[in-house]
Amino acid sequence: MNPQLEALFDEPEKRYLRPEELNALSQYVSSLPERINLYRRLRSEEITLMQQVADTLQQQMAGEPEDLLKRSLKNGLLALRYVAMAMLTDDVDFVKKRMESWLPGIVEAYGTRAIDERLHQLIYEQLSGRFTPQQMALLSPSLVTARNLLAPQEIGTEADLTSETLVGLF
Repeated sequence: MNPQLEALFDEPEKRYLRPEELNALSQYVSSLPERINLYRRLRSEEITLMQQVADTLQQQMAGEPEDLLKRSLKNGLLALRYVAMAMLTDDVDFVKKRMESWLPGIVEAYGTRAIDERLHQLIYEQLSGRFTPQQMALLSPSLVTARNLLAPQEIGTEADLTSETLVGLF
């Protein structure tokens, strides 16, 4: 569950919830039916959604080894399931907590960055075609987190960062 919401229940013996805390809880509770419906749809449409993604990915990346495509698809499926749970629990950090310890290393070790970037685009396109903008707004924060873990962006080295900082000082 969202850590801020979870914290609301930590010490009921000390005090009642403040108005802003009640508002946060109320907003989550009122969004729960939509979240549950979206989660159910994701669950029921997962196979067709991912099959369309797999077919398109295989066509567009026909030169890539099949084992790498399968590995990326499997990781993409796991990411989609984590995104669904993060949306349901309103916990944007859920995806990162579950995947950051292993996924970036796998992407790096197998050299699947290009495959994974395209895979994420295809998953996003499939989701956008199936769900309303409001539903996509519920999914987007976790999708962005998953995308960043599937295909981390290049960051400058410490020397690059230091040089840029020093140049800016003079």
